[in-house]
Amino acid sequence: MKENKVHQPAPLLTIVTPAFNEADNLPALYGKMIESFKDADFDWEWIIVDDHSPDHTYTIASALAEKDERVRAFRFSRNYGSHMALRCGFEHANGDCVVGMAADMQDPPDLIPQLLDRWKAGVHVVWAARTCRPGEKRTTLLFSRWYYRIMRDVVGLKEIPVDGADFFLVDRKVADAINQFQEKNVSLFALIAWMGFNQETVTYDKQARQHGRSGWSLEKKLKMAVDSLTSFSYKPIRLMTYTGFALAFLSFVYLLVVLINYLTGVAPQGWTSQMAAILLIGGLQMMMIGILGEYIWRALDESRQRPSYIIEAQTGIEQPDKH
Repeated sequence: MKENKVHQPAPLLTIVTPAFNEADNLPALYGKMIESFKDADFDWEWIIVDDHSPDHTYTIASALAEKDERVRAFRFSRNYGSHMALRCGFEHANGDCVVGMAADMQDPPDLIPQLLDRWKAGVHVVWAARTCRPGEKRTTLLFSRWYYRIMRDVVGLKEIPVDGADFFLVDRKVADAINQFQEKNVSLFALIAWMGFNQETVTYDKQARQHGRSGWSLEKKLKMAVDSLTSFSYKPIRLMTYTGFALAFLSFVYLLVVLINYLTGVAPQGWTSQMAAILLIGGLQMMMIGILGEYIWRALDESRQRPSYIIEAQTGIEQPDKH
């Protein structure tokens, strides 16, 4: 008797690409994806989220969407940041797994089959970690190392690669879990690492940017660092408590010294030392108030329950979500 084999449909892969001033890179990235996936054993769709670029990014993305039904394009009503663009793509993704990939041609699409192999082996989150970063400034590399060391060693998110990752794949169940979160001031990469699941890392050589300049400014980097600390760690507030106890102890010791000097007839210390103590304590107090303000402001921002993003326009066929 002939055994009937059940045909397994090819998995659907969703690629989500945040884009800001990437009009020159999108056609080249599309061509590279077509070349890389021509013999692939999976189906794919591409979601481009234009983060309110001032150039023709959305026009180019829309043209690609009209040309290829696998492509969809969204445009934000204002600049919300690349992490929010990724979350928008996740919410509109139909794939069995989702890849986050930049538009600047620094992350090679031909690495995606390797990420898929690890996913097929049962890995829920596959990070693509960079072994080298050509064309980037030393200050950028230094900030990156500092940030990821803090996230791993201070915050405790050990799943984040040591040198960071902007390129990753997540299983559908991870994407659905991400969509449950409505926090606006949070690093998506830190959130994925915090969630758990089975996570692995593969390495690759990051390519130099082909066109344009990165919109990832120092201000945005600092905000991401503060968001990551305040979202996943209470240690800054705990440090404030320890500092307060230490200053109280030192003040008590200094008070004893002043009292002993008074009783023994020794002249009090001079104006300079007193001003130094006042300025030190005042500066620490202002810093502590600022740290508390960061936490309080984020709590206020979340309590407003404003939408995480607003879509100004979209192009492409919205497929029914099979999940």
